[in-house]
Amino acid sequence: MQGKIVLITGADGDIGRETTRGIAKKSAAIVMACIDLQLARPVYEAIKQESGNPNIELMQIDLASLSSIREFAQQFSRKYQRLDVLINNAGVYCQPRQQTRDGFEKTIGINLLGHFLLTNLLLPIIRQTPQARIINLSSNAHQQSKFSIDDLNWQKRKYSGFPAYADSKLAIVLFTQELAERLQDAGITVNAVHPGHTATRIWNIWPGKWYQAVIDKVINRMMITPEEGAVASIYLASSDEVKGVTGKYFSRLQLKDPSPRCKDMQLQKGLWELSEKLVGLV
Repeated sequence: MQGKIVLITGADGDIGRETTRGIAKKSAAIVMACIDLQLARPVYEAIKQESGNPNIELMQIDLASLSSIREFAQQFSRKYQRLDVLINNAGVYCQPRQQTRDGFEKTIGINLLGHFLLTNLLLPIIRQTPQARIINLSSNAHQQSKFSIDDLNWQKRKYSGFPAYADSKLAIVLFTQELAERLQDAGITVNAVHPGHTATRIWNIWPGKWYQAVIDKVINRMMITPEEGAVASIYLASSDEVKGVTGKYFSRLQLKDPSPRCKDMQLQKGLWELSEKLVGLV
């Protein structure tokens, strides 16, 4: 991947860290977009040293803040004239309900809306990059979503962490499909991926509680490692096998059919239009 520029959100944590490490070893220039630069710096330094790749940069972004996303996009656009691969990797799971700075339910606010705005703001640069790729991290949890476009912020329904997470991951597949459709004549591919059930800090739902330690043991025994979870993102970012493949959903390295709800074109179009309004693009 020498000569290519790759942007990874949440690049210092678990799957993001291992994705950064794997792509760094392929000699791409990488921008690690992270919320806390102080926490990210040791990861950044370790990957630079281990990979022998000096072309890695840290940039700050808070996907729970629309103003932070806009500032990041401006800074990136001033510095770079191309973006070969955008990996929308960052994600959260919230229990109990939390809100972003702009008043969105935090799971949908970060997992979908934050990345929706970031991607759209970077599209002018992506469009001028031949055969650029966009990769959105979803989850097979989307299969269990009872997604309601009328209650994106969980103000009408009784909030629960997993259903909100599942909704956000279904929304990511719908976003992926719609964006792929809009970019089909631009030579840009957009795909969603379930990395596999990965033991990450996202499952640290009840920190400090005795039962969190039990959950951690179960998760570590039953789930794959972050290094294994990163394989799919690295594959979609770099493999010639998926050149030209767009608008698809991958489960690890396998092409899969997403939830039947992802065939609802009215839902797909409606979500895009609502997302545009919510993040201030229209």
